Formats: sequence, C-alpha cells, structure tokens
Amino acid sequence: MKTDSSTEEPGTPTKKPFARYFPAIARILLGFPLFIFGLNAFLNFIPQPTMPLPEAAAAFAGALAKSGYMMQLIGVTQLVVGAFLVANRFVPLALALFAPFMVNSVAFHLFLERSGLIMAVIFLGLELYLAWVYRHAYRSMLAARVTPA
Repeated sequence: MKTDSSTEEPGTPTKKPFARYFPAIARILLGFPLFIFGLNAFLNFIPQPTMPLPEAAAAFAGALAKSGYMMQLIGVTQLVVGAFLVANRFVPLALALFAPFMVNSVAFHLFLERSGLIMAVIFLGLELYLAWVYRHAYRSMLAARVTPA
C-alpha cells in the first residue's frame, strides 16, 4: 500500500533527492582543475601544448607574461579559488574572484584561440550555476543603494 508523506510513521527516513549533491559536484568539478592549474603556474608539471598558438593569441599571452606579474597573479587566483571551492569555504568570494578571469577566458577562446572554447564554456556554466546557487550571498552587493554601516 502506498502512503503519502503526511501519513508516514515518525522515525521513517525520507528519501532525499539526488539534486542536493549538484552544488557540491559543481564546486569540485570547477575547484579541483583550478587548484591543479594554479599549482602548475608555479611548479610547471603539466607539459606545454606542442601546437603553436595563433598569432594574436600568442601576442596576448606574451604580453601577459612580459608584464612580470600577470601570470603569477592568475596562478595565485586559480590556486586560491580552487582551494576555496574544494574546501567549501568562502564559496561566494571565490566565485566573485574568479568571474573576471572567466569572462576573459571565454573572450580569449571566442576571439583568439577557438580550440579551448568548449572547456571555457563548461567552466562558465559551472561558475554561473554556482553563482545562482549562492545568489543569496550577493543580494547586498548587487543592491542599487546601500547605506554604510
């Protein structure tokens, strides 16, 4: 005999939906690669691609490298954001820190180097999904007028 949830006996475990794990899965899928890429920025354990970049993409990447700080800043940002996401700490802050990098990554792959576009769009999707899940944390930041404390 089938019963609805209002007639279940006390102490009977209720079945929780699998969807409750989606935010954790998205955090790990986004955070772990970022942590690895951030480590790679300093330890260089992932081999460089053998295929040369298109001219405009190579010029852009070269300019970032010649700045003397930008590649290190990107590496530190990826490392910190990845660690925060994997550890489930400061997730809204991590997503806010990662957003400018994500916008630039999608633009880079859309306009300068198309081969990484699919991965950039996947990362963008994970970022947007998590931003939606944690949207309550951004309410005060996105308010049109805020009175200082």
